[in-house]
Amino acid sequence: MTTTTAFATAKGLFSKPAWTGILVCAVIAVLLPILNLSFPAGHALHISSYTIALVGKFMCYALAALALDLVWGYTGILSLGHGVFFALGAYAHGMYLMRAIGRDGVYQSNLPDFMVFLDWKTYPWYWAMTDSFWYCMALVILVPGVLAFIFGFFAFRSRIKGVYFSIITQAMTFAFMLLFFRNNTGFGGNNGFTDFKRILGFTITAPGTKAALYLITLVILLSALFLCRWIVTSKLGRVLQAVRDSESRLMFIGYNPLWFKLFVWTLSAIICGIAGALYVPQVGIINPSEMSPANSIEMVIWAAVGGRGTLLGPIIGAFTVNGLKSWFTAAFPDLWLYALGLLFILVTLFMQQGVLGLVSKFKKQREPA
Repeated sequence: MTTTTAFATAKGLFSKPAWTGILVCAVIAVLLPILNLSFPAGHALHISSYTIALVGKFMCYALAALALDLVWGYTGILSLGHGVFFALGAYAHGMYLMRAIGRDGVYQSNLPDFMVFLDWKTYPWYWAMTDSFWYCMALVILVPGVLAFIFGFFAFRSRIKGVYFSIITQAMTFAFMLLFFRNNTGFGGNNGFTDFKRILGFTITAPGTKAALYLITLVILLSALFLCRWIVTSKLGRVLQAVRDSESRLMFIGYNPLWFKLFVWTLSAIICGIAGALYVPQVGIINPSEMSPANSIEMVIWAAVGGRGTLLGPIIGAFTVNGLKSWFTAAFPDLWLYALGLLFILVTLFMQQGVLGLVSKFKKQREPA
């Protein structure tokens, strides 16, 4: 039995142990903001706002890892450029958050501070209507989706795959990072967007607002997990796995893999963009460094550590790796990149199915012969 099937069941989305694990984790996740709001600081049951913000950020990373696993684990498309979709979703939401600052900025202008500093007099045309929350939410979906569709159409139609596809995705995110670093693009240059004040009229730093953002992130993460699981267990999912395992044979029996790959690639980019949109109000900043190739590679490591091709594995991997990162950057800040590289090497050599693969192997060994 492979790791992919070990946590699935023929009659439903997940096996009973997997459902139990998801339910337990969801209940614990819901309790955290309730404890944060219900008990004062210093109480034994109080959960700090820092913990809420940290777990909320990890859930955004988990959503991005889930999106990557959909294309890498099930369709065999290794993207090293998903950071650009994550950042574009964050920038789309960030434009609304910058407009929501109003005249509360340092220069007390209707324009964002970075535009005043650069002596801009009006908003550029692509900022039109960004004072509308729902318009920006549409951008969160459309911008990464359209970019992924156009990029994927030409790449898949040219039958670019394997390491060549990975390289051009990394080139794409690097090019976008350089573009967004420029001040004259109107996205804040290397400082990006920050100093957000409010969202939909609510103070963005208020505990209640942070708890709401956290819970919305949790609901979207679970919804995306169920959607992805439904896709990969459907007939469409079997075609996607056939693309991964033997694309030539699939074409021989009459399927055109182009549109299947394009669908899952675009959907993955949209989910990643939504993750970025949820990330920016909780972390409070978005800048071009989120598009760096290193960030996209980290997403691959999250999926690999948790177990690619499982959907649950990348979520576990995102929490595990980023938990280690938080600890290392506090205790041994200079050693984190070495530790990350060592972790990836160990997973590649000894844990090719990731954490969930180890669990499946352990369960199999305990089963009576």
